[in-house]
Amino acid sequence: MTTLEDIQPAPKGEIMIYQPYYHKDKHKILPYAISLYSQGHLEGTRRIEGGKGIPFVASWYVSKLPSEITRCRIQFDGQAELSYEITILNAEFIDYMISVLKIYQEGQIVDFPQGFYRKLLHCEESAS
Repeated sequence: MTTLEDIQPAPKGEIMIYQPYYHKDKHKILPYAISLYSQGHLEGTRRIEGGKGIPFVASWYVSKLPSEITRCRIQFDGQAELSYEITILNAEFIDYMISVLKIYQEGQIVDFPQGFYRKLLHCEESAS
């Protein structure tokens, strides 16, 4: 399995399709986020404040266009009853991949950002 340090940047053609979706401050990490997304899976640990992290495995179908939909399935602690699924635009999912890489750079832990879990567990604030 490829570690996050071993990820190579995506080809320029793939990067150019996604660049308009992100602020310039994310463009430097975007090639690596696209490569991470292209692997179709991620293993990591969900950080729990004040407790031991929970291992997870996430997998998704890879598509090349930002406007297409990705279905991501994530399973915690190797238990089928702790499986969740999210359907999300590729561009938004790759934004989460950018966050995964930033979190890793900060603390050497592979984890999704808090916003991803809120969306996954349907805890998002609904716009009224």
